[in-house]
Amino acid sequence: MNQIYRRQAIKAIGAAGASASVAGCLHGDGDGGQAAAENGEDDGLPAPETPDVDTIAADPTDVPDPIDRDEAIRQEIHMQTEEYVAEVEDGVTTTFMTFEGQIPGPMVRVRRGDTIHLTFEVPAELNDHMHNVDFHATYGPGGGAVDTTLTPGDEQAEIEFRAEYPGAHIYHCAPGNHDQHISLGMFGTILVEPEDGLPDVDREFYVGQHELYTDGATGEEGHHSWDADSAASEDPTYVLFNGERNRWVDGGTEGPLHAEVGETVRLYWANGGPNHVSSPHPIGNVFKRWYDQGDAVSDPMRWVEGAALGSGFTGFGEMELPVPGPIHLVDHSLSRVVQNGLLATIDVEGEPDLDIYNPDPDGSGEAQGDGGY
Repeated sequence: MNQIYRRQAIKAIGAAGASASVAGCLHGDGDGGQAAAENGEDDGLPAPETPDVDTIAADPTDVPDPIDRDEAIRQEIHMQTEEYVAEVEDGVTTTFMTFEGQIPGPMVRVRRGDTIHLTFEVPAELNDHMHNVDFHATYGPGGGAVDTTLTPGDEQAEIEFRAEYPGAHIYHCAPGNHDQHISLGMFGTILVEPEDGLPDVDREFYVGQHELYTDGATGEEGHHSWDADSAASEDPTYVLFNGERNRWVDGGTEGPLHAEVGETVRLYWANGGPNHVSSPHPIGNVFKRWYDQGDAVSDPMRWVEGAALGSGFTGFGEMELPVPGPIHLVDHSLSRVVQNGLLATIDVEGEPDLDIYNPDPDGSGEAQGDGGY
């Protein structure tokens, strides 16, 4: 989980969080706001606010271990909501809403038949808004949202449910203005493994795609506020992985994710939305198995380059890694990549297999390039 610095501490010591922008990573510059500023236009956005946290972006490698038991159990889960100012990219801030201080919210991993006892809190010192949680994997009113609705400082809510639906399912905040809370980060995944579990893999990654609708232009420096008109028009300022622009790319704050030649990796892709269908695609690879819309019991789709992943769904897929090089994770609605900031990279390291891919068949020694970006 991300290191959290409370607002009071930030104000007391004047600390500032930091995130790095990735200038020039994409073929398009995606900086319409900056261009407008250079032309003398001024939308009057306030200066960026001092971030409350270093980042709200969840670590994609922070995935719970696979279920290794044959019986159902009772699991205790605590979840609280936390609102923070954080950077979308360098010089651009907004006020995010989160579960447990991260986007997407922590993955909850259970076995079919497990009983979940959820304790839910909306601490007054960390929240300015009413929140709740709706689990798509839950029978019951609003997926639990009716009985977890709290205003800041209310006594904690407790619900209990049995995980009956196998598969990967979204959970999200549903207080009425669902679109705002989800856009600003309040969504995550609950994975209900079938009784027989999932195939063994070497690594798992978990990312959350969402649209951010603000009163500023993409790349425009300043503090961006939620804009309901842009949301109603479904015209996002940013489309992001985990609330931050280009964090896991070459030259980014964290740099690419890591994997090794010969491994099989599983990628969980939560499309929080709140509006757009995503087209998940790994540039430089395909999904050997794709569990469409999170379906973990039907035969998976095989050897597919991508899929249509609806808003409010988690899909997941497995990739084999026979050769080294970058695998770029994109929504193949590519303006969201080139213009709006959605991009992450898995850097696969190891020995080449020239029978599978040879970047220099004529022996000219020319460089491979950057895998498309």
